[in-house]
Amino acid sequence: MSDPRPTLPELSTRLERFCQHFAERIVPLWQGPGWNDELALPFEALDEQHQPLPVQRYRAMAVARQLYLFSSRIEQAGAAERAAALFRSLQRHFHDAEHGGWFYSVDAAGKPLDRRKDLYTHAFIVFACAHYWGKVQEGLVEATLNAALEVVAERFARDDGLYEASLGEDWADLSSGPLQNPQMHLAEAFLQTLAVRDDQDVQQALLQLCEALQTHFIEPEHGLMLEKPRGAVDNWFEPGHQFEWFYLLETSPLLNGSALHGSIARGFDYAERHGVIDAAVLASLDINGEVLDPTQRIWAKAEYLRALALRPGSEQQLLQQLRSLEDKFLHAGGWRECLDATGAVSRHDMPSTTPYHLATCLQGLDALA
Repeated sequence: MSDPRPTLPELSTRLERFCQHFAERIVPLWQGPGWNDELALPFEALDEQHQPLPVQRYRAMAVARQLYLFSSRIEQAGAAERAAALFRSLQRHFHDAEHGGWFYSVDAAGKPLDRRKDLYTHAFIVFACAHYWGKVQEGLVEATLNAALEVVAERFARDDGLYEASLGEDWADLSSGPLQNPQMHLAEAFLQTLAVRDDQDVQQALLQLCEALQTHFIEPEHGLMLEKPRGAVDNWFEPGHQFEWFYLLETSPLLNGSALHGSIARGFDYAERHGVIDAAVLASLDINGEVLDPTQRIWAKAEYLRALALRPGSEQQLLQQLRSLEDKFLHAGGWRECLDATGAVSRHDMPSTTPYHLATCLQGLDALA
């Protein structure tokens, strides 16, 4: 947005407090108790007392999200060093030297655990490396970005413009088919790559992906982005993903005005009408608007907030959502991950992956500051 819109005084105050809480209460968790110094990896989650949960695994996707977090704050004390450590650990612990690509997870000792190759992981590696390279301009980072893009194009790509969700360690076909969420994060990764360099191959892949999503994933009556290909049994949509897609498409000069953008813009009102109740962003609904899961997740609220920032005349809704975020989800020790239908806390841990959503939300709200 080129010109910040006029804001209500309370809106500016709430946004400032959100920024301060993120910088002073959330980010430091992953510089201190959330960091395993021995393995140079972020713990998967902290409990309410800031103690790491018993280690079952470390995921490459979580490391990539933390790389994005600290490379986005690289000017702050210790952030550049942490980003560099995360980048090295991504390569050291997760890269498959034999078959290429990156393992899904390693165990408590840092040894490969789930050795499958999944698109969600590789999309976040592209996303984080593109963002990090844009900050540091180091050759090794760009080489890793290029390698990840090559793997995506050569291994995951399908003939229909979509991408397989999961493949075996040696790239064997697992008949996973395409799923919405990995495709979305791949689109996000392509957009981030194009934000830091001119790349015609990535641009073409992004356009083809969006065309394929419009064909195979959009529910035509309401413009909803479905979680599985259209026609799949027991399909559903998630308002948080609907709002996340809206932000990505609305802010992209390349994709704004595309058929997919038109569908998602149309679906916004339907998702908002059925999926946002009394300031609560609900987890999932069926195509008819019936609630399947009323859980309130902080990431979905974060996506709704940054989408609202792009909607003219949404100041009152933004204020309502910032109030709800501050009053129900943020607390002195960090944040609450999930609330149930009654508003009670239903998940007490703080995952290492959530600060990524809060960071991108704050980036999207910058125009209101």
